[in-house]
This record gives sequence, structure tokens and C-alpha cells, in this order.
Amino acid sequence: MRFRIEWKHKLKNNEKVPCNSDWISGETAIQMGEELETSGKVSDMYFYDENGTSWILKEMKKLLTEIEDDPHDVTVYFDGGFQKETYQAGLGAVIFFKQGKKKYRIRANDLFNEMESNNEAEYAAFYYSLNILEDLGVKHIPCEFKGDAQGLLKQLEGEWPCYEEVLNRWLDRIEEKIKTLDLKPTFTVISRKENKEADRLATQALEGKEIFSKMLIL
Repeated sequence: MRFRIEWKHKLKNNEKVPCNSDWISGETAIQMGEELETSGKVSDMYFYDENGTSWILKEMKKLLTEIEDDPHDVTVYFDGGFQKETYQAGLGAVIFFKQGKKKYRIRANDLFNEMESNNEAEYAAFYYSLNILEDLGVKHIPCEFKGDAQGLLKQLEGEWPCYEEVLNRWLDRIEEKIKTLDLKPTFTVISRKENKEADRLATQALEGKEIFSKMLIL
């Protein structure tokens, strides 16, 4: 989760000049806030999250202590593969997140039956990744979703319409799950090359190779 600091800088003539920081991590925000407070030239200092909620420095420290063990800074890569002969879909998800000061990566896949197209497989893969986030206890935070399914991501952003009934049902499920988890999603379209790890997981699911691994990477 990122934060922004707003404060007033006191000049020698007692004039107060409004100032604000860029979006920064919680740890950096607290360090910066402490240093500003120590300078003795700051008043009206508030910390804002991306939802517009504000805290003073003391409340900010308490907040970070409370959420330290919760998953945060979540990035999801997803992909779906389709096998026309069997009407099966392989679903792949790669999820990066922080917990405390450690960073983890989850690699997971699943096989889904009775699919109609490769497009539907992409929607199912997105929904599958949301189920993993739910199992992790991810709630009430910003999450970034990355994939090469441009149509799906543009529809979730509200930029493109969806005319297919089957895909609209998936969209309804996805949007309801996002609402239930109270996520603040951003959607990023990437190339197939950038999404190769999730693509590989989807292919392995179609090959009958079930994968679920959680690795500490930092």
C-alpha cells in the first residue's frame, strides 16, 4: 500500500507553505514523517492512502503495525489456455506479494472443464487468481492485475463493451468477487512474452501437471 504526506512548512516569518510528497511506501512515509517532525518546521502533517483516508503520524505507526503481517503490494499475472478437442482450459496465475518485510511468489494452475473458447479461458483464469487472493486473506487493498487478455482488462476498466453472454456472466462473477474482497484494482495489458510464466502454468495444467508453490524471494 502506498501513502502520500501533506504538511505545511513554517518559514521564518511564520508563513506556512503547503507541501506534499509523491506516493511512497508506508515505511518510507513514516521515516520521512519523523524527520519532518524533528525539523520543528512542520505543522498540519497528514498521511493519505490511495483511498483518501488520512492519519496523523502516531495513527500511521499504529496502522502499519496492525497490517504488517497482512499480504500487501500485490501483483497478479494470469493467463488461460484452451484445448478445443477436449473443451478444457488450463488456468495459470503468478502472484507476487509482501508480508511484513518479506516478498513472496505464488505459482499456481488448475484445469477447468466445459469451456467454449480461449477467451472464456482468460476470464476463468482471472477468476481463479481472485480465489487464490481470497484464500491468502487479501482484502481492502490495491492490487495490480497483469495479462495479455486486452479485451477482458479493457472491459473491467469499463472502456470496452462485452457482447457475449457467456463472457458477461464471467464478468459479473469477477466484479462481484472484487467487490466482496473490497479490492482497489488496476489493470495492465502486457505482451505474451511478459506473461510467459502464467502462460506456461496454463499449458502445464492442460498437460495434467498440477502446480501450487509459494516461494520466499526477498
